[in-house]
Amino acid sequence: MDLQKTTDLIAAQGELIEKLRQEIHKVLVGQEKLVDRMLIALVSGGHILLEGVPGLAKTTAVRTLAQALGLQFQRISFTPDLLPADVIGTLIYSQKDGSFLPKMGPVFTNLLLADEINRAPAKVQSALLEAMQEQRVTLGDTTYDLPSPFLVLATQNPVEQKGTYPLPEAQVDRFMMKCIVDYPSRDDERRIMNRFSRPLKAEVTTVLDAGQIATLRSVLDQVYCDEKVGEYILDIVQATRRPGDFGMKELEHQIEMGASPRASLWLNIGARANAMLRGRAYATPQDVKEIAPDVLRHRIMLTYEAEAEEVGADQVVGTILGTIPVP
Repeated sequence: MDLQKTTDLIAAQGELIEKLRQEIHKVLVGQEKLVDRMLIALVSGGHILLEGVPGLAKTTAVRTLAQALGLQFQRISFTPDLLPADVIGTLIYSQKDGSFLPKMGPVFTNLLLADEINRAPAKVQSALLEAMQEQRVTLGDTTYDLPSPFLVLATQNPVEQKGTYPLPEAQVDRFMMKCIVDYPSRDDERRIMNRFSRPLKAEVTTVLDAGQIATLRSVLDQVYCDEKVGEYILDIVQATRRPGDFGMKELEHQIEMGASPRASLWLNIGARANAMLRGRAYATPQDVKEIAPDVLRHRIMLTYEAEAEEVGADQVVGTILGTIPVP
């Protein structure tokens, strides 16, 4: 592989990525990590689950990204009375010719915001499964392809439990990353207060289109991941399943189920995307460590014993990353 040629391609796309960042930050104050993760998902073709208390601009971030991309955008507010047909669509009977015609749901879009996804019942959540994994939807006997690119960004509130339905493991595993959105710093909150206390509305302009996103993804395919970095990824994922084999006996009673093979796949792709966003044509172990918590935290099931000891998934991932030797 010609790393110099790939580096030149990445440099050529770097200006567009930087413009995209600037457009997002016209509205979004701070939250650099959140913006990075959304850009990684964009170039990787993965989906993101955003978790945080209300008022942290999760929905605003997704809406602003859609405006800067100029792609088709739909928002679904998940509620307990939502039906699967409200998400994927249904068949409508036509009295004119006695046939059933497809009525496409809001999932037929480029960028889908699933707002408060844990407020809808499991049947509605499962309606997204085929769409997220296969990028297609079946209505009746016919399967319809979704537009390309297709990206799901879902939000959920981790604090309020009344009227919510936890996402099943089969669905949460289909999200490339689960990002924890934290409170802004004092300086960022001062900027938020000063910016939005006046009736000024920032105009977000389109800087990328579907064709340019396809180009970014083709460049990502050329970013190099060394075999040693690949082995490092495999060690991390294997350690979530058999921590005792890697000298972490204390985690054996805390992990009920380790990460699936999707974790290895997304760690590889995400590390290369992280390198690409930083102008490099090759992934390093540091790229893996940066995105590992977001890729792994929702793929590790903890035991009741771990919950009783108030041990969280992030703490387990931190132990693994601190123990596995870095190549």
